[in-house]
Amino acid sequence: MIDRYTTPAMNAIWSRQAKYQRWQDVEVAIVEVHAEMGTIPVSALEEVQSKSKFDLKRCDEIELETRHDLMAFVRNLAENIGDSGRYVHLGVTSYDVIDTALGMMLRDSCDVLLASAHALGAEIKRLAVEHEHTAEIGRTHGIHAEPITFGFKCANWYAELTRNIERLEAARVNIAVGKVSGAVGIHAITSPEMERRVCEKLGLGADPASTQIINRDRHANLLNVLALMGAGLERIATELRNLQRTEILEVQEAFAAGQTGSSAMPHKRNPWNSETVCGLARLLRANAHAMLESVATWHERDLTNSSLERIIFPDSFQLADFMLKRVTSILKGLNVFSDTMETNLRKMGDLVFSEHVMIALIHSGMSREAAYKVAQRNAAKAWDGFDFKTSVCEDADVKERLTPAQLEEIFSLEHHLRYVGHTLDATGVR
Repeated sequence: MIDRYTTPAMNAIWSRQAKYQRWQDVEVAIVEVHAEMGTIPVSALEEVQSKSKFDLKRCDEIELETRHDLMAFVRNLAENIGDSGRYVHLGVTSYDVIDTALGMMLRDSCDVLLASAHALGAEIKRLAVEHEHTAEIGRTHGIHAEPITFGFKCANWYAELTRNIERLEAARVNIAVGKVSGAVGIHAITSPEMERRVCEKLGLGADPASTQIINRDRHANLLNVLALMGAGLERIATELRNLQRTEILEVQEAFAAGQTGSSAMPHKRNPWNSETVCGLARLLRANAHAMLESVATWHERDLTNSSLERIIFPDSFQLADFMLKRVTSILKGLNVFSDTMETNLRKMGDLVFSEHVMIALIHSGMSREAAYKVAQRNAAKAWDGFDFKTSVCEDADVKERLTPAQLEEIFSLEHHLRYVGHTLDATGVR
C-alpha cells in the first residue's frame, strides 16, 4: 500500500519487520512446548529464548539461495542461536508458522479497526444528538419526498455501523486461530495437544481441521466483512457528496485556509475527502472477491493463495483503517447548514405533506383511490404556482370531511417529526 493510505497502527502490524517478529514468536512458542513436553532439552529452550533474533538483510541473502522466505528466516534464526538452533522449526511445516502468525496479525488488525470504528460511532452519535431536531427534506430517487431531520439520518448511519462492528467482532473470533498440525494437517509429528498449547501461548484457538494451511473460508469471510464495512462508509460519503452539491449545499467538508480546491478554478470547494472514501471502497470489494477465489485449493494445499495474500491482507486492513479515520475526520469538521436545510425543505411549499392529506381523507371515510386523487389534483395546482395548503383547505371535498384543527395538524412539521427521538433511542444513539 502506498504511504498515502497507510496508518501507523496498521504499519505496526503489517510491516515486514513486524511479520517476521510474529514468525519468531511462533517458532519460539513451538520450541517452548517441545521443552515442556520433554521432546527437547530445557537447556536448548533457554538458548533459543535468549539468542533468537533475525536480520532482514541477512534473510534476503539466504533467500537468494533457498528461494523460500520462511526457510531463509529459519536458517537466519538458527545461525544466530547456535547449536540449539537445530530445534527451531522441529516437526512443523512453513504454514504452521506463517498461518499461525497470520492469525495473530489478523486478530490484532481487527482490534485496531474496532477501535477506529467505535471512534467513528462516537462522532456519528454526536451529530445525531446535536441535530435531532434539525429538519431537512428526505429524498427518494433524488427528489423531495418528506421531511426528516439530519439527526435521524445520522442515526441511520450509526445503526449500520453498529451492525458492521458486530460482524467484525464475530469475524475476529473466527480468524483468531492457528495450526501446528504438520505438512498436510494430519499431526504426523506434532500432537494435537502440542498444537493446542502453542496456540494458547499465542492467544489463539487451534483450528480443529486444518490441511497444510488453515482453510481460507475464514479469511474470505473476514475480507467480505471489511468490504461490507467499506460499503457502509461509502454510503455515508456518497450522501455527504450529494448534500454538498452547489444546488443543495446542506453540509460542507471543512476547508482550510490556503487549501486548493481546483488548480484551474480558485472558487472550488470539492468534497474530495468523501470522494476518496468512495474510491477506496471499490478496492475493498475487489480484494474480497480475490479472497473468495482462494478458498478452493488443489488437494491439501497449493500456492495460489500465497502471492495475492501478500497484497490483499495488508492493503485491505490499511485501507479500512484509513477510511474509518477519514470519515471520522470529515464528520468532526463537517459544516451543517441548518438554514439551507430549512430553505430546501420549504422549496416545494407544503407539498411534502401530501401523504398526510390523503391519509386523513381515508380516515374520514373516503376510498384510497379518491383520496389520492384529491391530494394529487391539489398538488398539481402547486406545480403551477398555487399554494398547496391553501388549495387543500379550500377544496370542497376536503372542507366537507376535515376540520380546521385537523388540517393544521396535517401541515404541522412538528407533528410529522414527533417520533424522531424513537429512532435515536432504538439505534443506541442515546
